[in-house]
Amino acid sequence: MNSESAAVPASAAETCYHCGLPVPPETDFHVAVAGEERRMCCAGCEAVAQAIVGNGLTDYYRHRDALPEKRIEALPDELRELGLFDHPEFQQSFVRPVGEHEREASLILEGITCAACVWLNEQHIARQPGVTAVHINYATRRARVRWDEEKIKLSGILAAVQAIGYRAYPYDAARAEQVADRERRSMLWRVFVAGLGMMQVMMYAVPAYVAGEGDASFALYSPVFNWASLILTLPVVFYSAAPFFKRAWRDIRLRHLGMDVPVALGVGSAFLASVWTTLTGGQTVYFDSVTMFVFLLLGGRYLEMLARQKAVRGIEELGKALPAFSDRLTHWPDAASERVPVSQLAPGDCVRVRPGEVVPADGVVIEGVSEANEALLTGESTPVPKTVGAPLTGGSINIGSPLVLRVEQVGDGTRLAAIRRLMERAAGEKPRLATLSDRVAGRFVLVLLALAAATGVAWAFIDPSRALWVFVSVLVVACPCALSLATPTALTVATDTLARMGVLVTRGHAIETLARANHYVFDKTGTLTFGKMTVEEIVPLGALDADALCALGAALERGSEHPVALGLRARAGEAATVAVSDVVAVTGQGMAGRCAGVEVWIGRPDFVAARLGQPEPAPVAELEAKVGTVVALADANGWLGLFRLADSLRPAAADLLHQLAQAGIPATILSGDAPAVVAAVGRELGVADAHGGLSPQDKQSFIAELQRDAGKVVAMVGDGVNDAPVLAQAHVSVAMGSGTDLARNQADIVLLGEDLAGLADGARLARKTLRIIRQNLCWSFAYNFSAVPLAMVGWVTPLVAGVGMAGSSLLVVLNALRLQRRRKT
Repeated sequence: MNSESAAVPASAAETCYHCGLPVPPETDFHVAVAGEERRMCCAGCEAVAQAIVGNGLTDYYRHRDALPEKRIEALPDELRELGLFDHPEFQQSFVRPVGEHEREASLILEGITCAACVWLNEQHIARQPGVTAVHINYATRRARVRWDEEKIKLSGILAAVQAIGYRAYPYDAARAEQVADRERRSMLWRVFVAGLGMMQVMMYAVPAYVAGEGDASFALYSPVFNWASLILTLPVVFYSAAPFFKRAWRDIRLRHLGMDVPVALGVGSAFLASVWTTLTGGQTVYFDSVTMFVFLLLGGRYLEMLARQKAVRGIEELGKALPAFSDRLTHWPDAASERVPVSQLAPGDCVRVRPGEVVPADGVVIEGVSEANEALLTGESTPVPKTVGAPLTGGSINIGSPLVLRVEQVGDGTRLAAIRRLMERAAGEKPRLATLSDRVAGRFVLVLLALAAATGVAWAFIDPSRALWVFVSVLVVACPCALSLATPTALTVATDTLARMGVLVTRGHAIETLARANHYVFDKTGTLTFGKMTVEEIVPLGALDADALCALGAALERGSEHPVALGLRARAGEAATVAVSDVVAVTGQGMAGRCAGVEVWIGRPDFVAARLGQPEPAPVAELEAKVGTVVALADANGWLGLFRLADSLRPAAADLLHQLAQAGIPATILSGDAPAVVAAVGRELGVADAHGGLSPQDKQSFIAELQRDAGKVVAMVGDGVNDAPVLAQAHVSVAMGSGTDLARNQADIVLLGEDLAGLADGARLARKTLRIIRQNLCWSFAYNFSAVPLAMVGWVTPLVAGVGMAGSSLLVVLNALRLQRRRKT
């Protein structure tokens, strides 16, 4: 029999080769698959199979481990016309441009039953002309597809998916939750059936444990108990344990030994041996061990599935955060409004947000005073005051009074969408620890099967009556389920917990590397400080008073976006505007212009002194001794005045650096500001290693020099955009998740609340995660290395082996769930 025929049920002559349904005797549909004619039940299956074969995807039939669902419509009833998906208005909610003609869509697939289905869909979609990339996540059933819209339309891609018997439509968080809910219900039913069967079988097994040797009454009723146990065990094996056998068969066909192979082998051999004993009138059966083993193993996997889905649900919650409709004001400030879908909002629209409603898009408050709960976005539950001019983020909740919002960003341009994309990026990467754990578990399975076989053969000579249950005990007791769960469960729970704290993990390796970081490097502006310069001190040196100096300085800096310019303009406020002309910017130095026909300069004191031809005034040295940046103002007649601007430190900066110092972890400050200013900030924070006057290239070289020490694991904390090359150089990078910059953020970790206390909490949780992973791995290895020898010498029964294996898996999962308990600094 060839490999294709091995992949279909034994009754292939009477069932459809594609879907497995019975073939009506009056039909005559055939498709040549791998050179053999295969019968189909209907024209639909014939067309699908022909499409698979015609596209060179025949391997699908060899790799699949489950039959597809029956072919049904690929779209809901209200969206039967595929052409509707090509309308730009309809695509607004799930399609985003990534190039001049390239588009990317997030789709959800239904009908996926195994890894072969994912492989088939990826291969088939990728071969469509114009499709540039496709990735399908088996766990979430989500597909991200990119295509050139000049070569293929989205409706063409959906039709191609439909042609091979699957369903694809725009991703919807509610439908994804329905899929996860069905998975939970299915697993829960399997656990319930196994648990019920186990309890009933144990009642019939109790007499065997309490009966004395040679008890005549027990011998009389033993066959009845065995038959009753067999009947009760059948649903446990053929329903509850069915996924183990399916996956084990798939692994064997693909020459890959997974965890399900020893499980299926142990359960199957114990069950078959017990069936044989029952049929031949023997007394020693293992139905109680089989049912208990299946129940405990399914219980452990059910808990693991809940933890995994809870982490994935963090992304799904973001998808459901925005409301479906909003009240758009038709002619603001008039009160007239209309109820419109959020997808139809555009920048510039005015929207009313009532108390208790979710903000539908990013924008600015133009009327009203209230508070907003931004916990979903930042992890901070304290309400944030909102007044006119304050930013409002889509997904936050208005909890005070009505507000009117002017929309600035919609769809994929919102902060919420950027957070979601970063979370999806992290979910799509497999950490090094998880990969290593899987590799070790795979090799362990091979060693385990060899030991079990050798033990069975040895006991066949020592005591043939005990050979089978010793063989089963070795297989069951040492199944590496706990080993394979040790790492991914802890990382999944930790990622979800960090996201709820406002610490967004965007790379798979971030948690492990942050836990091992032993040198922190901080940017100053925008990281340790707020990045907003304010005028702290004004020293008049001529006839102009402080307000007049600010007005003149703001006029010269009117066209600049430098933090100093923004600070001067904010201080000048609504003061009388000063007319200036011929304004020229001197990069890195200052500005030059004319006021009332007289040359005027503003900028660094040495720059202004050189233009004026006079030495710096004495107050410059006094101001530079303080924290802040000194700016000088002069005209052709002499010095006019000095400004000291300072950027206030973030409240949690000092506490974070103090904690690092207590832990013996060195910290460095790198900044492009003047060395004296950076040194002053370092003194205030207790950091001696502070360097100023550095370009991004200088910062990158500094970190590279640190990394030459083989033991150094460098964490760089910056703004996420301006420091992109420096962040990329570090082993792990952390960025402040400010506003629109989040969409361009390439850091490994993003602090959504812009609170450095979150970094301290995140680092502590990362270290705890690594400790729990080590505990899990140590327990798994210690358990296996101690339990296997005991089972090989016959000291562990199959029942005890089942309890031990399932208990070790449960212990690993419950230990990982401890990461959900956290305390904030």
